[in-house]
Amino acid sequence: MNRTVNTRRFSRRLGRALETHIVLPLFALLPLVAIWIATFHFIAVEREGAIAAARDEARKQVDTYEAQVVRSLTAIDQTLKVLKYAVEQHGPDVALDKLRGQGLLPPALVFVAAIADRDGHIVASNPGSAPHDVGAERYFTVHRDGATGAPFVSETIADRIKPEHHLHFTRRIDDAAGGFAGVAIVEVDPAYFTSAYERSRAGERGLIGLIGNDGVARALRVGDKVSWGQRVALERMHDDAIDPYPTAPDGVRRFASVRRLHGFPLAAVTGLAESEEMAQYRDRRANYLVAAVAASALLLAVVGMISAWAWQLSKARRRERRAQETYAAASEASLDAFFVLRSVLDEDGKVVDFLVEETNSRAEQVTGIPKEQLRGRLMNELLPFYRVNGMFEELVAVVTDGKAVESEWQAATSPAVGRWLQRQIVPVEGGAVATVRDITERKLAEERIRHLAHHDELTGLPNRSLIRDRLDQAVLNAQRNGKHLALAFVDLDGFKLVNDGLGHSAGDELLKVVGRRMGACLRRNDTLGRLGGDEFVILLPDVSGEALALTPVLEKIRQAVTEPVLIGDQAVQVSCSMGVVMYPRDGEDPKTLMMNADAAMYRAKDLGSNNFQFYTREMNASVEEKLMLLEGMRKAFDATQSGAPAAGQAGHFFLMYQPKVDLRTGRIFGVEALIRWRHPEHGMVPPPRFIGLAEESGLIVAIGEWVLRTACRQARLWVDAGLDPLTVSVNVSARQFEEKHLVERIAVALRDTGLAPGALELEVTESLLMRDLHQAIGRMRELKDMGVSLSIDDFGTGYSSLSALKSFPISTLKIDKSFVRDLATSADDQAIALAVISLGHRLHLRVIAEGVETEEQREFLAANECDEMQGYLFSPPVPADAITAMLRAQLQPAEPA
Repeated sequence: MNRTVNTRRFSRRLGRALETHIVLPLFALLPLVAIWIATFHFIAVEREGAIAAARDEARKQVDTYEAQVVRSLTAIDQTLKVLKYAVEQHGPDVALDKLRGQGLLPPALVFVAAIADRDGHIVASNPGSAPHDVGAERYFTVHRDGATGAPFVSETIADRIKPEHHLHFTRRIDDAAGGFAGVAIVEVDPAYFTSAYERSRAGERGLIGLIGNDGVARALRVGDKVSWGQRVALERMHDDAIDPYPTAPDGVRRFASVRRLHGFPLAAVTGLAESEEMAQYRDRRANYLVAAVAASALLLAVVGMISAWAWQLSKARRRERRAQETYAAASEASLDAFFVLRSVLDEDGKVVDFLVEETNSRAEQVTGIPKEQLRGRLMNELLPFYRVNGMFEELVAVVTDGKAVESEWQAATSPAVGRWLQRQIVPVEGGAVATVRDITERKLAEERIRHLAHHDELTGLPNRSLIRDRLDQAVLNAQRNGKHLALAFVDLDGFKLVNDGLGHSAGDELLKVVGRRMGACLRRNDTLGRLGGDEFVILLPDVSGEALALTPVLEKIRQAVTEPVLIGDQAVQVSCSMGVVMYPRDGEDPKTLMMNADAAMYRAKDLGSNNFQFYTREMNASVEEKLMLLEGMRKAFDATQSGAPAAGQAGHFFLMYQPKVDLRTGRIFGVEALIRWRHPEHGMVPPPRFIGLAEESGLIVAIGEWVLRTACRQARLWVDAGLDPLTVSVNVSARQFEEKHLVERIAVALRDTGLAPGALELEVTESLLMRDLHQAIGRMRELKDMGVSLSIDDFGTGYSSLSALKSFPISTLKIDKSFVRDLATSADDQAIALAVISLGHRLHLRVIAEGVETEEQREFLAANECDEMQGYLFSPPVPADAITAMLRAQLQPAEPA
């Protein structure tokens, strides 16, 4: 008997152990282990293949690069031998001319060929350069101090004449007696040896380079960046790439290979970044891992689902009970009223009514009936009107079709009268569940959002979107009925002055008042809208086809705008410029009407503002001309930035320089940098024609920075040439002066060009300074503290007061040429000039007169102690080479009388 009991006990335990949710996970371990063993095997195979491919590609690249470099070096050495032979045969003075005549010199754009005599003086070069001494350079002394006949390759260096870094390839030149007679030199840009870089093969972080046997990089390129001078451990590199390791210049791990070059103390190096070469392997590894994880997850999910199914069966009833309790609690806490409805059928099985089976407390607030009285009652008793308002048909359709429906309505009965409600009816077995939500607040918010989407938040007027919609409708109506409409663009004159002077709050208040005034001048079916800023649009439908018929209302609007507006304790006044178009005379579609109205408005601005102009076709021609000029300016600036333009080169900006002369000594002490533009089709474009357009478009900031850098670079070249010190003046536009990074840009330009701050003078107009006096003075003091000089240009034509003038940290006043032009004949101009000279000297400032063209003007200025002059009498604006010639002539001693 005990044996039977033990057998049953064992069978029960064995049965429990063999239950699905225990046995199945144990068996699932076998395929799980197999999945991961196979995954790691495939990953290892992929890794070996990727490494082998990277090594093979590295070997191919170094072989290719070695062949390219050897060809280049052989050509350079051949040039050195030709130079050596020509010098030994014809002498250094004519050797280059002989070779040039025979077409044996390398291209001057890529190579510089030069000859140094035994003392290290460059006696000839192609292209030509200023004479200079290389006697102390390593590439010279190695031949002078040794009798080696092998070529020498210098490190990548810059020199005084050629600031760009380059390599020097040299060979010794012997005289007839076999003694040292100098060296033949070929200079090459280091980038020449890295131009073979192919991103399609080397990637973004690949490496190619030319390394000296001393371990110093002559040229090294990684991606788009070319560098030199780094120490490269050649001893760590192998002829063929083996394993990746960190390489110069950035420490990136690469498959690197090296080939030492026969006949030159150089080695060709290439490298492929491990991260890029192994990227495909990593992607495949990730795919293998994702697949293994997915398969494992799927296996575990299936096993888990089957195991959980057996375990869940015993707890299903308890879960259901808990769910019911949770649902009841949630429904009571819900903000929605819900009703569980059971269908009431007649003898034919047709739905004739619905019984409220369950509800919650929120339902009391919607219906006004306690929920205890709702349960067990028919809907026809509770809500008799539900058969006539469509609710009954909606419930029947949900029960019959089995599809949920949702609808909104505004309650017409108590207790929710006037409020917006939303109902959602979902079919359930034997009936439906209806939920009712109060959405009044959402409806109000939607209405508010809808209003904001089509109206300006500040003025409440229609915005750009609503204006366009109404214009579209007005055009359609006019087309359909054969009528006319008018459209006016309105721009406030002087608004910026109010906004900047009194603050944005004052500007906002002004816009609201002006909007109300214009609206009061219009009819009920007219539309006044705000485009943004200080721009408004007026749409006048159903008007006469005669433009003159609109004059009274336009004049009424203009006068209403010009009336003073009291803001706080201050009365301000603005005017407006209006451009008016008529449909269909000035355009047959909204886009054309808007564009032409804008053109007419700008015409009103050009004619002095505070007026209205009807559109004419000539206005678009003017706009098109501006657009064409602006596009030409952008192309010219891009072309100018891409390479240094020659003076007068078509399609580029370039600088001319006008000398400034000391009236006492007659010597040049400075120049003014003046921008010029030769259009490829229209020839020279006058500066007044394109400078203003550059200001409007914002392009003046980039152009001004280019002028500043170019002028500073040229001034530094004059300093390096040993010429008399002079100051270069650069004009600063209003847009530039207000740019917050102006001081920083000037400091960077001086630092990059190496020009001393004292050699730079900035010229600003007095009208510019008066736009924001406090900011202008602060910015001028920053520049003066930096060491930059400041000058007020066109003095006497602006509106600066003497109290403001004495606060400016300036060093020079410039008399405007309008006062100099008639100086010899006009007593008024003479009086103004004398006043400016006296004022400047009283304030310890130097005074310069511009536009001096006659001897009479010069004599008057000199006689009245004007310090300096500038004008065509001495010289018009000329290229930099002409200034160089003038300064060299100035260095020559004066001939005795």
